[in-house]
Amino acid sequence: MKNSYKALILGFCAVTFLIRKGYNQESMKTIVTKIFFFLYRYLGPLALLACVTWLLKALEAELQIQLIALLYLLPVLLSTALWGFWSGLLSGLLAFLCFNFFFLQPYFTFTVHKTQDVITLFVFLLVAAVVSQLIGQAKTGTRLAKKREWEATRMYELITALAGLADEAEIQSTLIRQVYETFGFPKVEIVKQGQLNKDFEFDLDDSSERILVIPMETATRKMGVLKITGSENVLSFEELRLLRGFCSQGALAIERAQLFKSENIARVLEESDKVKTSLLNSISHELRSPLAAIKASISSLRSGAVPWESAARDDLLETIEEESDQLNLLVGNLLDMSRIEAGGLAPKCQWNSIEEIIASVTNRFSGKSTTHELRVDLPDEIPLIATDFVMIEQVLNNLISNSTKYAPAGTSILIRVRKQPENLMIQVINQGPPVPEEHLEHIFDKFFRITKADKITGTGLGLSICKGIIEAHSGRIWAQNLPEGFCFNITLPLTFNGEYPEIPEVAADG
Repeated sequence: MKNSYKALILGFCAVTFLIRKGYNQESMKTIVTKIFFFLYRYLGPLALLACVTWLLKALEAELQIQLIALLYLLPVLLSTALWGFWSGLLSGLLAFLCFNFFFLQPYFTFTVHKTQDVITLFVFLLVAAVVSQLIGQAKTGTRLAKKREWEATRMYELITALAGLADEAEIQSTLIRQVYETFGFPKVEIVKQGQLNKDFEFDLDDSSERILVIPMETATRKMGVLKITGSENVLSFEELRLLRGFCSQGALAIERAQLFKSENIARVLEESDKVKTSLLNSISHELRSPLAAIKASISSLRSGAVPWESAARDDLLETIEEESDQLNLLVGNLLDMSRIEAGGLAPKCQWNSIEEIIASVTNRFSGKSTTHELRVDLPDEIPLIATDFVMIEQVLNNLISNSTKYAPAGTSILIRVRKQPENLMIQVINQGPPVPEEHLEHIFDKFFRITKADKITGTGLGLSICKGIIEAHSGRIWAQNLPEGFCFNITLPLTFNGEYPEIPEVAADG
């Protein structure tokens, strides 16, 4: 009884000492857990060995001494498999002592009289130690293999999740989600490099929560840190290595996103610079010619060299008028292109006769050009189509103007109209040279030219404007090489908002 009282008093003093030293409730739980694990790890082999010894002692009369020695290896194997190498080694040592104490004469002593028994004991001890070592190594290898597999799987999942992301915010949220799902931290956040300052502390905050900080950096620069707050679990070496790998992959993904963004900005600036250069070159060339003609005509009229009542005066005035129209067309094309790119081109569609639109175009063309013949091929009955009269007229003017630039002088330009089941097709065919197939899909791009700009006048916007106008009418425009010449094809829908016109056809006499 006195010894029991002494043990209780010593235990109470130990607990009081720990409390006075500042161990909190969580620390006490940790200590109790470690003590329980220690007892479980080293008392387990003892209990298992006791059961095996009791069973073998009960069956001693039926078993040979060599078989008993082999059966004593079973608790050694189980202890190593269940509790590790040191537990297996302890079990082997205890099995050696039990085998000597209970089964070798003289019984219940550790004295050995026969040389053969001594050899048996040492062989048993050696075999038990070797078996414990081998099983312990195999178990350690299996545990490491599982951890490596877990690391590789989680890293693969992170890399796969980050692979297709180009937005920095999405990359950060994906990294935080993967860290939370992998480690279960209560609070994870990313502090960018620009938000860090000299006074930023990483040990403890005001609430005394444990803070873990992992830098996020690449080979060239630092992206920030991964801040983990409130984690009470101590990370193993493998877990810490995986967390650092997560941070490295996140930093690389953020750097890639930033480089991609910078590359896009540089590409846009480069394209913008090319467009600006092409536009300035084209406009300067197109402005210089009509301005020079207007300036020369006005100078001739003001100088008095040309009599007011003469044919030369009328020619000069006609030149001024034509070149002014050319300048007006140039400015109009630029404004139209800006509206198309801004998405502000809204046709005012009404039911119009394509025959009237073509007639307006041909009348204007016949008064300007004498180098090409304009022919029209219309069917007997043409349905009304919902169009913006001025815009479709501008499309046909641009296509005819383009045809006159590339088709040889003295050739004809054909405007042909055909009705299809759901569309009205308009074709503008000239006798110009065929266009290479690889260029056909690009001729409607801005500033695209098949020939050099110094040989063909124009801003390079006419066909682009045609495409924008036709697409705004829910139609389609494309170019192709035909046996009869080079052709621009236009299709416009016969319906408007799903309805046909009240008067589907226009009489031939108007």
